[in-house]
Amino acid sequence: MSSAAHPSSLIGLPETEIHTTVREAESATVPWYIWTGVAGVTSAFIGGQWDVSWHRSIGRDTFWTPAHLMIQLCGVIAAVVGLYLVYQCTFRPESELAASSVSVFGLRAPLGIFVAAWGGVAMITSAPFDNWWHDAYGLDVKIISPPHTLLILGMRAVSLGVFFLILATMNRAADEGSENFAPLQRLLLYLGGLTVCGQMFFLQEYTTEVAMHRVIAYLALAIGVPVALAMVSQASRFKWAATTAAAIYTVLLIAEILIFPLVKAEPKLGPVFVPVTHLVPTKFPVLILIPAFALDLLWQRTQSWKRWQVALASGFLFIAVLVAVEWPFSHFLLTPAAANRFFGTIYFSYFQNPNSFDFRRVFFSPDSGVTLWMGLLRASIYASISAWCGLAFGKWMRGVRR
Repeated sequence: MSSAAHPSSLIGLPETEIHTTVREAESATVPWYIWTGVAGVTSAFIGGQWDVSWHRSIGRDTFWTPAHLMIQLCGVIAAVVGLYLVYQCTFRPESELAASSVSVFGLRAPLGIFVAAWGGVAMITSAPFDNWWHDAYGLDVKIISPPHTLLILGMRAVSLGVFFLILATMNRAADEGSENFAPLQRLLLYLGGLTVCGQMFFLQEYTTEVAMHRVIAYLALAIGVPVALAMVSQASRFKWAATTAAAIYTVLLIAEILIFPLVKAEPKLGPVFVPVTHLVPTKFPVLILIPAFALDLLWQRTQSWKRWQVALASGFLFIAVLVAVEWPFSHFLLTPAAANRFFGTIYFSYFQNPNSFDFRRVFFSPDSGVTLWMGLLRASIYASISAWCGLAFGKWMRGVRR
């Protein structure tokens, strides 16, 4: 709280001036519900990565694993905090948030609260659905199953809701020239990094190193990544936003590769092809950091261009740079030089068959010739559409005030 709002400085002031002074002091701090939302999204990210590692190291376990609880904590936080703030805005019009709320079916709250609350409900709903799915169909090793899809969509909704909350507060701070703008912008960039992590999490079945000489890997990345990078760039108003978001994704996944193997674990299910003794981490991150940097440079120099022109150039640039760096790098990851703790190619799931492509360190059904070039052209077009959507949505988000 600023010195102007210190209790001793309020003595003798009229009540209206006291409320004004306190409100001004509160506006100079990041609201508690934003910190809570960011903590919830962080918990879901850590829990999601931990859960995949748990499945790869231990197998399908009880619902009450620490990883599952960390994921669902995000949903619980979104639901509980959302209901509280809806109550405050709807039934207490003098509430600080009431003036920046919208109405949905007679209830009032900031737009981000409604989005995050829906996500929280979806996440909580996915838990019994996932248990039923496993009871009905047995163990699955796929990221994209119906209950997992509902869970991930819920996580994305919570993340987007918190994104809206930060953005609305940040936009109001920009209008008022508040010193609160900078910390809110940093939080937005951090959440943008987690958003990129979420996109890449959903694509990881297509982007393992043995699949990176296939067109489908670049098609998946073209659809899922440019939209997130462009949205964060436009919404945050920071010239290196895409680079920052991609760097957060890269650093967090490398941290997982270095930390998870320090935790002891062993399989509880069979058959066991690999004698795992510790948590198996994720694969090394895709090098989206380099094309993200290229996009930031492009966007800084094309501010006078029409949106479709920027999007078209962005899509082709993204795929061209990504292929230029990832194609040879994925080949490097299959060599003995990458078989170490940093790159993490020495780690395998307990159920990994010794005859698998990963074990043999060879590419799975690589594309070449006309199929490859036509596929990359298609990926460039998809990336352009994805970038256009991100640029448009991010630009719209600059107008969010509620």
